[in-house]
Amino acid sequence: MVTEITIQAPIEKCYDYARDIDVHTQTVWKHTRERAVSGVTSGKIGAGDTVTFQATHFGIRQKLTSRIVQYERPHIFVDQMVKGAFQSMRHEHHFSRIDDQTTCMRDTLKFEAPLGILGRLAERLVLKKYMYAFVHSRNTKLKALLEQMNEQV
Repeated sequence: MVTEITIQAPIEKCYDYARDIDVHTQTVWKHTRERAVSGVTSGKIGAGDTVTFQATHFGIRQKLTSRIVQYERPHIFVDQMVKGAFQSMRHEHHFSRIDDQTTCMRDTLKFEAPLGILGRLAERLVLKKYMYAFVHSRNTKLKALLEQMNEQV
């Protein structure tokens, strides 16, 4: 699953805001009540760091722990699930400079549900749409936050 958005803000600022735990919890869906509960729980996450988020999805309170497995500021960082509800999950955050004040942010999310054939069915019927909407919504809010701040400078 890939999402892409153009942001009117410098690449470094986009990169740093995308990896900021406080910004993350402000820009995800409110009804999930997502918050960082261990690892890096505030500020910017970096190379090798872990974070555990607790959130409610589909009415189920759950935790997901990810580690930053690739970190090349300001172009890419990758978080990979080390513990959680999925069989596997890898989230690649790519940033490309369009010009000094414009950035293309592309997210590639790869995940595999547990439970074999039932999990694959859930992926096709529900999870792919849900995860796309979740990431797209967060990125839209991140864009609005960055562009509002960029206008004030």
